[in-house]
Amino acid sequence: MAHVAEWKPGEVKQLTDLLTNSKVVGIVEIGGIPAPQMQKMRKGLHGAASIRSAKNNLIFRALDDAEKQIKGISDLKELVSGQTAIIATDMNPFRLYAKVKGTRTMAPAKGGETATYDISVKAGDTPFKPGPVVGELQKVGIPAAIQEGKVVIKNDKVIVPEGEKITSEVAQMLTRLEIFPVEIGMNLHAVFEDGSIFKPDVLDIDVDGMIGRMRQASTNALNLAIEAGWYNELTIRPLLMKAHNNAFILAIEKGILTKDTVQNLISKAHANMLALKNITT
Repeated sequence: MAHVAEWKPGEVKQLTDLLTNSKVVGIVEIGGIPAPQMQKMRKGLHGAASIRSAKNNLIFRALDDAEKQIKGISDLKELVSGQTAIIATDMNPFRLYAKVKGTRTMAPAKGGETATYDISVKAGDTPFKPGPVVGELQKVGIPAAIQEGKVVIKNDKVIVPEGEKITSEVAQMLTRLEIFPVEIGMNLHAVFEDGSIFKPDVLDIDVDGMIGRMRQASTNALNLAIEAGWYNELTIRPLLMKAHNNAFILAIEKGILTKDTVQNLISKAHANMLALKNITT
């Protein structure tokens, strides 16, 4: 019988508890993230979500154990790849995705990466003193020169077009120029909530923008209903107020005397009297 390390069942139990005691759980890939950046990302999620990394085989076992309590959660096994962690939270899946996405950061290139966008340098001063660095800049395609005792980049230039590899020489020079072209961060592969699995193609929306548009649509619908005279529990009060205001204005125009209109009618008569006086004098 194969020996099982004593700590493994305990870790599986902790992972299972995390999966079963959280409203929303997700599978996130954390491979290739340097320790300092990972620590910063964890800090950015502090208080909003918990992250626990483990070997994939232990995560598989925990998902199988969690399936006994929560039907469908083991389907997350299909989304486990690379160096994986479980993320757990009480926030809704869309806000979780936006939160994780917001922790991504830019890092220096090491060489060998594929540019995900055109990497360019801008014209202007550099932090370098005149010297051999001018030739080094020119060697990697950066149009450098010495002007007024300074090393400058003469014009904007795309150094690495999108889709091409970043060479180690270019990577070193970009780092010296404090240009960090590589985006690193956690990749949230899927989120499970109430029996449903949500993937990035569904989750990647502007939550605040969407809520703002929904609020505007609600306001527009309410205004249309009031204008058209449709009454329901939301419009009845504004419609009564509108009817009251219209009735009040009509009563003033027609000179209908009531306890509500008497003061306005007297003020109107007084204003008319003054206007007539000014005409006759």
